[in-house]
Amino acid sequence: MEYAWGHARRFNDYSSYLKRMFDQRVQKISVDAGFTCPNRDGAKGKGGCTFCNNNTFNPAYCSPQDSITSQIEKGINFFAPKYKTQYYLAYFQAYSNTYDSIEILKKRYNEALVHPQVIGLVIGTRPDCVSNELLTFLSELNRHYHVIIEYGIESTLNKTLNTINRGHDYESGVEAIQKTSDAGINVGAHLILGLPGESREEILQHAVKISALPLNYLKLHQLQLVRGSKMGREYLKKPDSVKLYEEDEYIELVVDFLELLNPNIVLERFVSQSPKDLLIAPKWGSKNFEFVAKVDKRLKQRDTWQGKLFMERFLR
Repeated sequence: MEYAWGHARRFNDYSSYLKRMFDQRVQKISVDAGFTCPNRDGAKGKGGCTFCNNNTFNPAYCSPQDSITSQIEKGINFFAPKYKTQYYLAYFQAYSNTYDSIEILKKRYNEALVHPQVIGLVIGTRPDCVSNELLTFLSELNRHYHVIIEYGIESTLNKTLNTINRGHDYESGVEAIQKTSDAGINVGAHLILGLPGESREEILQHAVKISALPLNYLKLHQLQLVRGSKMGREYLKKPDSVKLYEEDEYIELVVDFLELLNPNIVLERFVSQSPKDLLIAPKWGSKNFEFVAKVDKRLKQRDTWQGKLFMERFLR
């Protein structure tokens, strides 16, 4: 059986999308450009989101003490022995990578794009940190490079966003995604499944709400408690203060989520893997590719796929 995304896999996966988009393997390289966040510098708050420790984002080759060019070279040297990759996307990941003056942002992005093997940018940020001026600039870049803006939405519930000290509401996420799409820029979103206080039904409603937006990509992560975060410290003091999913339980949640999700949205990942020295819980032990295999297996067992229930609603 071939699904809406044009192949037999039961969800619209990112690796297959990249193969359709480019004629050879393309690899993301993380870059730390030394930005901060309005939820840390006092503009929106102090201390950041309660789940966050940005040290979990940076691989070993990535350091803000090095120039962007140097980080890209180190990243290429890191991946070259593993993959026959010719081209790369510079991934501005840690903190809010649109949170500075337009002049500084242009300088950082252009430094990455000058590298002959970099064919595009992936820019991770918050929905309250993107100006119309920046979208105009990135829209122009997108005519010559592959540009993606990835927004940390985390939850569609304002009560949750307030609890985790996010510093913005869901409506600002909807607005940012719509404006980015209207500018002709590829747009992704990030959701954490299992944030404190959210019921299973509320989590599944995230899929329904997100499906109505003009999203190209979606990243799902399980809630992870890490050292250096407020939530992690609270958990160490009182472990029963946070509900954490067992792996099998989370897999079932992901499958139910996929059934409700718009089949046009590309799934980039289902889980994240924090460094072992920072991760407190949950410790499932599965690598990303192993977890994906488990989701694939469960989809087949249930004879279901991404968008199955979305299409049923659409066709009614």
